[in-house]
Amino acid sequence: MTSIVIIGAGECGGRAALSLRDRGFEGEITLIGEEEHPPYERPPLSKDGIVAGSDPRFVATAADYAEKRIELRLGVHATRLDRASRVVELADASRVPFTKLLLATGARARSLAVDQLDNPRVLSLRTHGDARRIREHLRSNSRLAILGGGFIGLELAASARRLGASVVLLEGLPRILSRGVPFAVAEAIAARHAAEGVEIICNARMETLSGSDNDVKLVLSDGRLIEADILVVGIGSIPNVELAADAGLAVENGVAVDRHLQTSDPNIWAAGDCCSFPLVHHADRRVRLESWRSAQEHAAIAAANLLGGSESVSAVPWFWSDQYDMTLQVAGLSTGAARSVRRDLGADAFIVFEMAEDGRLLSASGIGPGNAVARDIRLAEMLIASGRGFDEAALASPDIRLKALLAA
Repeated sequence: MTSIVIIGAGECGGRAALSLRDRGFEGEITLIGEEEHPPYERPPLSKDGIVAGSDPRFVATAADYAEKRIELRLGVHATRLDRASRVVELADASRVPFTKLLLATGARARSLAVDQLDNPRVLSLRTHGDARRIREHLRSNSRLAILGGGFIGLELAASARRLGASVVLLEGLPRILSRGVPFAVAEAIAARHAAEGVEIICNARMETLSGSDNDVKLVLSDGRLIEADILVVGIGSIPNVELAADAGLAVENGVAVDRHLQTSDPNIWAAGDCCSFPLVHHADRRVRLESWRSAQEHAAIAAANLLGGSESVSAVPWFWSDQYDMTLQVAGLSTGAARSVRRDLGADAFIVFEMAEDGRLLSASGIGPGNAVARDIRLAEMLIASGRGFDEAALASPDIRLKALLAA
């Protein structure tokens, strides 16, 4: 009987297993994960997971997997992939045979170049357990230091302020979100954090890090001393490719796959945060995306192709971040942008479009209260997918509907 093994019980792996059953697959499915929890969504970790200390938002319950005859092997690490014998070896010495395999091993938080002191007050935020450990230290008048001005760091800062903690955020580059959004959008987010009492220090260089059972101390290159109850390191992630690399699969900023998510082995696919793939909207430039939507889309594509399909990754990348009452949404990737155009929507909401030299729309980054930018960002996704050039004045004018540009 055909057996499919999925290594990685995150959102992508969990949804892929469920999708296999929804598509009529009757063979064996084994889902292997290192955490004790069934697959859950990660975006709430920096929000409700911190503010409310809520339980994970599960993709499905353990009973749902059992009903669909999906075997969960949780709390165990896959140590070796034997491609010749088509067997996955686990840390508990068991061996799981497969006919086809999906790698959905995700990514892990990047650590500091220096030793993180092995101190329980130097933390990262990647799992439900991480969120629980961080929240234990956050209360009124507690002190939080965050290293890294990306989405995770900023969302955590907003959540910590809601709990009454003081927050200092350290960013090594000249501004926050330098890899994610245009300057104007980052500036608006930084201003809102400042208004909420978050101290943001850019161009921050940490010289020393020391700690005790009660606190951590950072000395910056300019001599400033930062004292906090905990330090959360949010300086990016590293794809979990060791299993694939040791098995001889191609690796390039993640497990290298084609548009169908197939690896260099015709019996093995990879999906989600762990893989890199050619992005059709950016001249097949190889990218690795970490997003909730990407995990869901990859899960469906991988499931279809494990069953003999030929579906391709073709969606425009999309990201979002909630901070205070603001929502940031980004469609596309700005790499290769030659110029930008701003579209003001009123009520403190605006979008920055970034365009290639030939006028093609590459990305759109919007910020505003609630869902103020959601409709236009959705339309911007379609404009980007069209691969067409657009008039800058039309993009800038709120009187010209984006829907009209799409229909033109």
